[in-house]
Amino acid sequence: MSKNTIDSKMLARMFMAGACNLEKHKDYINELNVFPVPDGDTGTNMTMTIMSAYKELNNLEDPDMKATCKAISSGSLRGARGNSGVILSQLIRGFTKIACEYKELDINIITDACKNSVATAYKAVMKPKEGTILTVASGVYDKAEELRKNGETDLTVFLETVIAYADEVLLKTPDLLPVLKQAGVVDSGGQGLMEFLHGSLDLFEGKDVETNIASQKAAGKAEKKEASDSIANELKYNYSTDFIILLNKPFNAKTEQDLNNFLEALCGNISITPSDGNIKVHCHTNDPGLIVQRALKQGILTDIKIENLKLEIKENDSEEVKTENIVKEEAKPEIKEEAKEYGFIAVSVGDGMSEIFKSIGADYIIEGGQTMNPSTEDVLNAIEKVNAKNVFIFPNNKNIILAANQARDLTEDKEVIVIPTKTVPQGIAALINYLPDSSVEENTENMTEGANNVKTGQVTYAVRDTEIDDKVIQKDDYMGIGDKGILSVGSDRDSVTKEMIAEMVDEDTCVITIYVGSDVAETDYEQLKSDLEELYEDVEVEIQIGGQPIYYYIVSVE
Repeated sequence: MSKNTIDSKMLARMFMAGACNLEKHKDYINELNVFPVPDGDTGTNMTMTIMSAYKELNNLEDPDMKATCKAISSGSLRGARGNSGVILSQLIRGFTKIACEYKELDINIITDACKNSVATAYKAVMKPKEGTILTVASGVYDKAEELRKNGETDLTVFLETVIAYADEVLLKTPDLLPVLKQAGVVDSGGQGLMEFLHGSLDLFEGKDVETNIASQKAAGKAEKKEASDSIANELKYNYSTDFIILLNKPFNAKTEQDLNNFLEALCGNISITPSDGNIKVHCHTNDPGLIVQRALKQGILTDIKIENLKLEIKENDSEEVKTENIVKEEAKPEIKEEAKEYGFIAVSVGDGMSEIFKSIGADYIIEGGQTMNPSTEDVLNAIEKVNAKNVFIFPNNKNIILAANQARDLTEDKEVIVIPTKTVPQGIAALINYLPDSSVEENTENMTEGANNVKTGQVTYAVRDTEIDDKVIQKDDYMGIGDKGILSVGSDRDSVTKEMIAEMVDEDTCVITIYVGSDVAETDYEQLKSDLEELYEDVEVEIQIGGQPIYYYIVSVE
């Protein structure tokens, strides 16, 4: 490779370094989220998106440019989480579509790839906003085009100048998006993109940066050996359970000891290992669901792997028996039920919420929402499991709509329709408006209209001091958040809730429905119901046990 080109090996290493640098700074990126709610997850979503591509790339042996680009593109597309992750995956997709046609990348090719990268990402967003990651990506292309026209030939100078200019664009994002300026932060998605680009540049320039390629492969081999050994000597436990916790707060010695004490009561062969600022957990247990549920208190889970140890050892006892079973299984004729006309997928979190969706016709529930946006791959898996010709998806969160759209675009054997619901009450209202005898087009219109007729309010707490929507917010304050912004703030949860609802109710209101979160006592929500019935005598007040985390109350007004 000459100094002024990038071959497939260098591109792969630059990508690895960029991914690792993004992961390293994800907590800082999370803190840049404008709304001070406990679900600032831009850094986490971007990291999980790019790590999906990282893993695909890491599994290749000496790939050429086409294979490298395919792994990077497909991995990020399928692993995309949240709006920031989807946009990042589209930027990567657009870049690699051009790059894959060449053995080496020079300034001209890189500039063309950047142009296509920006165009692809903008096309994926229904209403692009300036002052976001899109603006920063546009800055990358603008400076690259300028340098190309000026005849720049040194690739190092080219990359340094482009990235330095993009840093300047990032600093200007608050001037383009007032909400950023009021909060005193730059765009979090744009910051994530710059962390990735700086890591890539550092490797290109020969700096000592982390890529983790060798350690990842060694860890994989060690895990396989450990699983093999443990099957023979841990027969009292049924399941080998592995996962990584993307921590939502510092993991100190006391927290580690508490987790270890919990695991020791239910598990064997326990390993709790720090991994790039997160925690990797391995154990053998008879109740993996309980272990996973407990771990969710520490943060978001990824790389979850559960294996049946006893089943595996039985399968290995006799190759002859195993073969016989396979033959018998193959001899059975596959009976596939005829696909029904319509199927429904809802994103939901909380047992109560999920049961509500099932009771009104949802075929499949994707566990997710605030703090744990499902990936495009998660949505694709759900689509595959719903045996229907036409599948409607209710994302129920504005940060999941793009991932659902991306899954729709990647599905070829079914008609997938995404109803762009931004809240759980919108999703419930949309599904209730489904009419069995209507066409796809008519149902799409009916359900979208039903969703738009619902006002939603959500009560949570602030994780930091800030000022937004002309409201001064202190850390730990309660906030009532409406469809278009913060409606109420204060130190008393019930007062904040009632003030929020007062902003939502009008002369046409007939029903107020309150979905109660997992952290609210029965006496509290019963008192709230009584107070609201007294305040709004002509309005029906309903209580539903949603069981959702993070949000004490989710309220719909119709």
